[in-house]
Amino acid sequence: MTKKLYIKTYGCQMNVYDSERMADILQPLGYELTSKPEEADLAILNTCHIREKAEQKMYSDLGRLKDHRKNQVADSSQKSPMIIAVGGCVAQAEGAEIKRQAPFVDMVFGPQTYHRLPEMIARATRAADTKKGKGRGIIETDFPLESKFDTLPQTNVSRTAAFLTVQEGCDKFCSYCVVPYTRGAEFSRPANEVLDEARHLVELGAKEITLLGQNVNAYHGAAPMGSGEWGLGRLAKELAEIDGLERIRYITSHPSDMTDELIEAHRDVPQLMPFLHLPIQAGSNRILTAMNRKHTRESYLEIMDRLRQVRPDIALASDFIVGFPGETDAEFKETLDIIERVRYAQAYSFKYSIRPGTPAGLMEDQIPESVKSERLQELQALINHHQQTFNEQTVGKTVRVLLERRGRLEGQLMGRSPYMQSVAVFAPERLLGQMVDVSIKEAHPNSIAGTILTTESTSAA
Repeated sequence: MTKKLYIKTYGCQMNVYDSERMADILQPLGYELTSKPEEADLAILNTCHIREKAEQKMYSDLGRLKDHRKNQVADSSQKSPMIIAVGGCVAQAEGAEIKRQAPFVDMVFGPQTYHRLPEMIARATRAADTKKGKGRGIIETDFPLESKFDTLPQTNVSRTAAFLTVQEGCDKFCSYCVVPYTRGAEFSRPANEVLDEARHLVELGAKEITLLGQNVNAYHGAAPMGSGEWGLGRLAKELAEIDGLERIRYITSHPSDMTDELIEAHRDVPQLMPFLHLPIQAGSNRILTAMNRKHTRESYLEIMDRLRQVRPDIALASDFIVGFPGETDAEFKETLDIIERVRYAQAYSFKYSIRPGTPAGLMEDQIPESVKSERLQELQALINHHQQTFNEQTVGKTVRVLLERRGRLEGQLMGRSPYMQSVAVFAPERLLGQMVDVSIKEAHPNSIAGTILTTESTSAA
């Protein structure tokens, strides 16, 4: 009998990948995805611990799921009430607290254990009769000895642009971040595994693959035939040999792991897109030290210069945290100076918020919320200015666009430029999933728009 699976994904692309693999592993058990939580037999909240108020959003959604389950119990035609599960990084960090605040939750599991979902569901199902619909009390937040990648099935879902996790975990221990505690130590998948999965994704129709990792450029996977290890630069070169794979991207990187080999790959591998998201977080060396970032503003700017030497058209993106404990007005201005120097095409920015259990949460001289808000507003205005300028510089040029989805307007399709810009065109739906050349006519703060050129008049960007 077909069962309905509802998954809500919070946070980063790695959580998106994890949610996709959960659906893959549950498909043989008869689960098919639904966008309607009220009809779910199994509802999973795949959580993220990085963003502020992550826990509040999760508990709010759990309350709604609880109401849906009550309605199912009241409906005599229902087979059995849904199983409610919390996965991901909040589950890993706060499993016992989730069970205390939301005792109706049946399963809590961390990001390293979702390959055990069939076993957890079987345990929850067996407990259903005796618990009478209350929480089953299953908590799986250990870091298992076996790799989850060893037991996951290959996906059979076709995607034009696909994610592929190659590295997990983090050994950097930035003082504000919970990732080392929720995802564990750095682990890189063997190169053969990555290449096999990439080939499979291309066979299913993927033209673009984004390599994922908490520190993806720290990748050091075992090379084929036991011949040492490959870094991300070498892996990109080998992936580029896969027939039909037209684009390679990777996210998210750490400045300390930008090797010569990886920088040179941006010069030597045409499939490696001219876009790099490389977070600096702050522009002050004193704040970077307090963050335990393990790089300086000078070393970061040197990387920017080297990247632009090997790939002059490269578009750069970053992350910024404002209001880190002890940050002075002068140190904040140093962050603004970095933005002026690099002129990012995109950036994400956040007010510092305490993550429980992190060293920064215990630091004195926490910045008042009003000051953080003022700084964030000033920083985002500068970022938006440079992003708009970058988009405007594309007007009049021809860019290669992979059309991935329908737009919000009738007859509109959306895709991405090589520089990660969102591109809108009006085109027939038969072009979905195709690579087309687009003459850019308009620039907006968060996107660009243009018209598709015929092959006779096109020159690829």
